[in-house]
Amino acid sequence: MPRYKAIVSYDGSGFFGFQVQTKNGVERQRTVQGELNKAVNQMAKNPTHAIKVVGASRTDTGVHAFGQVVHFDLPFDINVIGVRKGLNTLLPKDIIIRSVDQVANDFHARFNTHAKRYVYRVSTQDFTDPFKRFYTGHFQWQLDVERIKIALPDLLGEHDFASFAASGNQTITTIRTITRADIKVNNDDQELIFTFEGNAFLYNQIRIMVGVLLEIGNGRRDVHDIIRLIAVKDREQARFTAPASGLYLDEIYYD
Repeated sequence: MPRYKAIVSYDGSGFFGFQVQTKNGVERQRTVQGELNKAVNQMAKNPTHAIKVVGASRTDTGVHAFGQVVHFDLPFDINVIGVRKGLNTLLPKDIIIRSVDQVANDFHARFNTHAKRYVYRVSTQDFTDPFKRFYTGHFQWQLDVERIKIALPDLLGEHDFASFAASGNQTITTIRTITRADIKVNNDDQELIFTFEGNAFLYNQIRIMVGVLLEIGNGRRDVHDIIRLIAVKDREQARFTAPASGLYLDEIYYD
């Protein structure tokens, strides 16, 4: 069976995350993986939903993606252009297949990843913009962006990020390596745009890091409090978790 790799974008506001959630074999809620499974099996003329789409990252409820990567096998060889056009015809309007490539059968969207890039958008308007409420986090208090810029390098490198892992984290180790952490100010849209790259991220790690950085910018924390949080390995001391609505899976890198 030929294997295909696809880059997928989706508006996460209408989904209960990426991964299918079932109870007694029945899907409980609408998920990105569930919609992809339906479309792939429909294309394969397989009514049993036997083909499973595998994703590189299990984004949470309300989290968006520009560059999610998935793989799936089809029972027959189809031109990649035909696969892309066919799936986009079958998928709902809040998911789009950006590209499709045929890959080796040992390619695995999740296990072959080298690094990931995430973007987090924060609206700094006085009140929540109704047109942004599903697509940005919101922080209406005063911020000193220079304090955030000073703090960001403290995240770089290999550290034990136990203080930045939510209670649902199930990984064996909380050690991760961050290679990029920066911020841009978009004055026209009244937004802050954070970008993070690393070999992998813990459950809710980016949202917790953004929460800490916003409190640093607001003066509620010392400018180098990230160093202390890394040392204490205590999630309770990180406190604030930024909303899922501002988080975007931007790109996934492969060797």
